[in-house]
Amino acid sequence: MNTLLLISGLVAGFCTAGHFIIGSKSYLKPMLAAAFDDVAKKVMHCVFHYVSVFLVLSSIALLLLGFGIHLDSDAALMVKFIALHYAFFALIQLVIALTSKIEKALLKMFQGTIFVLIAVFAWLGAS
Repeated sequence: MNTLLLISGLVAGFCTAGHFIIGSKSYLKPMLAAAFDDVAKKVMHCVFHYVSVFLVLSSIALLLLGFGIHLDSDAALMVKFIALHYAFFALIQLVIALTSKIEKALLKMFQGTIFVLIAVFAWLGAS
């Protein structure tokens, strides 16, 4: 068992659940109901689910590896790849929040903190 990967996988699973529960209610449904171009709406709908696929698969991989189930000999490389994704998600979230005109943007756009936790625990668990 790899405790650091297990923690990363659990946080990633929590993040995935939040994506489907809170993200669907607070982002996806209002965005689909908004009045703007239908093609752009459907592309954003696809993007939401592209992220869904990544979140689900990376959570599963981190949890399996955390529990000691080795997927292949390059598992550490895969975990670092996943960690880098989450680290860059956090960076993008930070930049957009800080350059927005949203009051208390870092509190309202809090996902970056979760992404950092996943990335750090995954990276450390792969080392």
